[in-house]
Amino acid sequence: MNEIIVTIGSHPLTWGQLTLYGGLAIIILLITLIIMQSRSRREQAFTQAMEVERTREMEQHVNELNRLQMEMSGRMQTIAEVFGSRQSDMVRALAERLDGLQHRVGQSLESTSRHQNENLAKLNERLALIDAAQKNLSNLTGEIVGLKDVLSNKQTRGAYGQGRMEAIIRDGLPIGSYQFQVTLSNGKRPDCLVHLPGDERGLVIDAKFPLEAFNLLREAKTDDARKLASAQVRNDLNTHIKAISERYFIAGETQDIALLFVPAESIYADIAEYFDDIVQKAHKARIMIVSPSLLTLAIQVMQSLVKDARIREEAHIIQTEVQHLLVDVTRLSDRVAKLDTHFRQAQDDVAMIRTSTDKITKRGQKIEALEFEEKPSIAKHPEPDTERLPVQQSLRIVD
Repeated sequence: MNEIIVTIGSHPLTWGQLTLYGGLAIIILLITLIIMQSRSRREQAFTQAMEVERTREMEQHVNELNRLQMEMSGRMQTIAEVFGSRQSDMVRALAERLDGLQHRVGQSLESTSRHQNENLAKLNERLALIDAAQKNLSNLTGEIVGLKDVLSNKQTRGAYGQGRMEAIIRDGLPIGSYQFQVTLSNGKRPDCLVHLPGDERGLVIDAKFPLEAFNLLREAKTDDARKLASAQVRNDLNTHIKAISERYFIAGETQDIALLFVPAESIYADIAEYFDDIVQKAHKARIMIVSPSLLTLAIQVMQSLVKDARIREEAHIIQTEVQHLLVDVTRLSDRVAKLDTHFRQAQDDVAMIRTSTDKITKRGQKIEALEFEEKPSIAKHPEPDTERLPVQQSLRIVD
């Protein structure tokens, strides 16, 4: 029994141990079978109880369904009787409603068709507008392409900037206060020379702006290309600013400040944002970089100065005319006073004439009121002298 028959790992097993382990395994197997059998029996009992309960519930449901079916049958019969009695009314009402519905559907279809026609007409108008807008866009595209071609050429670009600058100045200043392409004493010809009032020196405006470097800067894709284009922009601007300060600043002939006109607002914004050192250098050189909007504002200020100067120049003429006007007003007042005196005299004369007229009228009335009496007898009165009273004989005036 103690003989080792097998070794599992480092544990040797004898016949006794093996028998003991086998018995334990058989016991465990039997216990497992008993437990499974009891569990199966309990499940069968539970299943049977569930089946019984389901059968009972099914019977209750069937009874309830039978009861409901009977009630439904009675109600259906009642409903059938009611439907049978009211079928004619329902048919008539249904026919009336169908007629009304057909009429409304016809009106709705007619209205819908009319609205659709109107919408189609409006849609055609809008399509026509869209076609016109598309044509305008095509024309605008062509103009933009032409403008790009103009800006790509240095000469045409200079003419474009010159034309825009001239248009702004012509719109803001009166004729005679500016000159284009005038020749200075040193032989240089600025694009525009503005004459400010009260100063014989002219203000120089230059419209020849270098744009090639800005185009390279905008087309640059890499950092190195942008740095190279920025350096070229600074170089071109410095060269142009230096040329303006050397050519157009003449003592006693031009102002000590000049304007550098940039023909595009976007380019001016780039200069103000990325090239502030160039702007400061231009200020130190007494050169102001201006965009179209800033040039317009400067021209408006100049226009106000020109108006004020003209008003001051013509002030003495206005004063002289006012003095003549006061003399004329004084003379008119004297003549009106004389005329008033004549009128008063005429009124007095008229009043005297009215008085004489009234007297004459009263005397005429008295003459009209005369009465004739009978001639008195000779016995009572002596005979009057016919030579002394030829007309008033026997007359008596009665008041």
